[in-house]
Amino acid sequence: MPVAPGASVGAVQAALPLDPLENRILLCHATGLSRIQLITQAERPLSEEEAARLEQLVRRRLDGEPIAYIVGKREFFGLDFAVSEAVLIPRPDTELIVELAIERLPAQGRLLDMGTGSGAIAVSVAHSRPDATVTALDLSEAALAVARANAAANGVPVRFLQSDWFGALQADERFALIASNPPYIAAGDEHLSQGDLRFEPAGALTDHADGLSALRIIIAGAPDYLLPGAWLLLEHGYDQAEAVRALLARQGYAEVQSWRDLGGIERVSGGRFTS
Repeated sequence: MPVAPGASVGAVQAALPLDPLENRILLCHATGLSRIQLITQAERPLSEEEAARLEQLVRRRLDGEPIAYIVGKREFFGLDFAVSEAVLIPRPDTELIVELAIERLPAQGRLLDMGTGSGAIAVSVAHSRPDATVTALDLSEAALAVARANAAANGVPVRFLQSDWFGALQADERFALIASNPPYIAAGDEHLSQGDLRFEPAGALTDHADGLSALRIIIAGAPDYLLPGAWLLLEHGYDQAEAVRALLARQGYAEVQSWRDLGGIERVSGGRFTS
């Protein structure tokens, strides 16, 4: 879609082919104007450079690329997170596990975020609970680079480890809470070839198996790293709550339960380690 240099910001915004929110985000990104400035400077003409930049951004979006990757950031839990194709895009549904973790983490508690990606869970908890000591791990060094940058940008101390699940932890480490949003989409699921998921890292989306293999590893291994009475909280797929509760119960966790997201879907399940 051609964008004409010299056209007013307001006219261009009204003519863009995306939904109004995406039109505004891309126009702000192309021009450097804030949301308020788009209103107060609606008659300001677009420069040739801005028009070319905006046209390129719109074409990328029309080709299906996620807005968050185009602009390089996403808001999550009231904070700005840089994102790239090395990490999943933080989603509002994941704010539920952050809320649950903040509520259940005791004062001065140690939290472990497994498979941190962009650092959304770890950084959000560290920001809301400055008394906590937060460790985050991921197998991907590229993801960890993004997470470290997000911790620095949001001014929080987080210890990052490159680790294949529990592999890099010290044998005597214990945590007051472990949280994870692991890969839980089953191999071959049609959603992997739809929408934003087409552009996101496959290894952070699917376990290349039945969707429960990473969850099994975490549930089985966490007791070696949890303090007595500590919580394990796991985000999972829309249809996996019953299966995850069963895995937790068979492993001996207490108070096993699931919590619903804003859409009413059982999105997080967890239990307490009692031994």
